[in-house]
Amino acid sequence: MRLHQIRVAILLAVMACLFTACMSVPERATGSFVERSIDVAGTSHRYQVFVPASAAGGRTPPVIVFLHGSGERGNDGARQTQVGIGPYIRAHQSDFPAIVVFPQAPDDTEWAGNADLVFASLDAATREFHGDPDRTYLTGLSMGGYGTWEMAMRAPGRFAALVPVCGGLVHPRRPSMGVSGIDGAADPYATVAARLKGTPIWQFHGAMDDVVSPDYSRQMDAALKAVGADDARLTIFPDANHNSWDPAYSQTPELWTWLFAQKRIR
Repeated sequence: MRLHQIRVAILLAVMACLFTACMSVPERATGSFVERSIDVAGTSHRYQVFVPASAAGGRTPPVIVFLHGSGERGNDGARQTQVGIGPYIRAHQSDFPAIVVFPQAPDDTEWAGNADLVFASLDAATREFHGDPDRTYLTGLSMGGYGTWEMAMRAPGRFAALVPVCGGLVHPRRPSMGVSGIDGAADPYATVAARLKGTPIWQFHGAMDDVVSPDYSRQMDAALKAVGADDARLTIFPDANHNSWDPAYSQTPELWTWLFAQKRIR
């Protein structure tokens, strides 16, 4: 009798867990952007999250963190969704399969000084919307391209793939935007490549870029290949200036096939 009662109790507990899980993941007919805020070191920061339709993302969707450029800094919590990956998602709102986290860097700050904000927003959105930690990707443009390298260096192995767009490691005209922790390195590119060689990376840049030199991406790609990186790719758009994000996100469909095939190996 005692054994029977234990079995019944276990069965009821399992059913309760399953019921709770089902209730906590409501069905979504279409994807949508939702506003959120998070406290970091006593300061409230607004950010947005794109939550995919249930049919597109499934119960455990992949997660993308998008880091915006200099022009989208602020505290409105929305500007960062208007450039880069945001417009592409709006055009594919019903079938884009991933959770996308859009943190926003405050005015006059760099991503290097906002790492806690990036990871706190990512963690909160992943928990709330049941994202897959093994299919978590990082991308960004311009200042956010630099931020992509910054966050990846701070948490190597955290992301299943990186997509830096018109980014770099150093910037002579704006040193504060450069990646932290590599100032004393004899070869910054070799240092970063050695640390991230196990992470699939696809870089994009415009050949005519007069804001962030495409040579930065070329040097990074050469360094990755020199250390035998598992999957290092570079696309240079011959006619693009600084805006290489529109052709990258909106005109390179194979990017999405490649990206969502990546999964972190623990």
